[in-house]
Amino acid sequence: MGHDFKDLTANRNEQGSFIQLTQFGAVHRLSHKTTGQVCAGKFYKGRGAKQRAAARKEIELMNFLHHPRLVRCLCVVLRSVAGGELFERIVDENFEHTEVNSAHYMQQILQGLQFMHQQDIVHLDLKPENIVCMDRSGTDIKIIDFGLNDVVPFGTPEFVAPEVINFEPVSLTTDMWSVGVICYILLSGESPFQGDSDAESLALVTEAQLEFDESFEDISEEAKDFISSLLEKDRRSHKVSCVPNVMFYPYLLSPVHINSFSLSSHKQKQERLSRL
Repeated sequence: MGHDFKDLTANRNEQGSFIQLTQFGAVHRLSHKTTGQVCAGKFYKGRGAKQRAAARKEIELMNFLHHPRLVRCLCVVLRSVAGGELFERIVDENFEHTEVNSAHYMQQILQGLQFMHQQDIVHLDLKPENIVCMDRSGTDIKIIDFGLNDVVPFGTPEFVAPEVINFEPVSLTTDMWSVGVICYILLSGESPFQGDSDAESLALVTEAQLEFDESFEDISEEAKDFISSLLEKDRRSHKVSCVPNVMFYPYLLSPVHINSFSLSSHKQKQERLSRL
């Protein structure tokens, strides 16, 4: 597409134009008049000084972070991610989701996260809504929404690390907790620390008592070991303190040896995932 952004058009009232509601605005589908290339246009609210500053911060970060696993900023016009959210894809009845697929998704998430951490940037808001598929095949994913990288994200309590809740110093290891929660949900359809209220969820996170119920009956020990390591309360002195160490876990290194049966074939799991 080059740099000819003046030929991008958007009709926010057109059916199917809306893609996603974000912290600071909404994302709509854009198309190039000449080439027909589709992009994602993020429309910021910018009603107050705080919102405008947050929008500028997100744009600066996206201009700074160029990596295949991070959504790229094109003159505040984002590359189209037509596949929708990752979790919407895996609950699709026509998509065969396996433990091998989950390992592949975790590898991609960690690749993007590693690049951010190499720039000394902590995401601090990793959650299912911020992992999207590039197309309907659902195999290629990207991390989106970098606007909350320097604030405490209490909006999704079951994904927040204990140190955030306890107002302790955060570090690169803080993101690793969220990675563990995402992996747990990908494999079971359940959130490990989700309570009946935000307050209960926060309390469960601070307790950090991880359990594998019957939904993990057929999940490999490698996967459970991977999750358990990430969801330890003290990760700073542990081998999961940085992404490169995590990438050497057996669950990620040898996915061909783990269970390959279809997880998405379980109706109960689909129903749980659709409610998250």
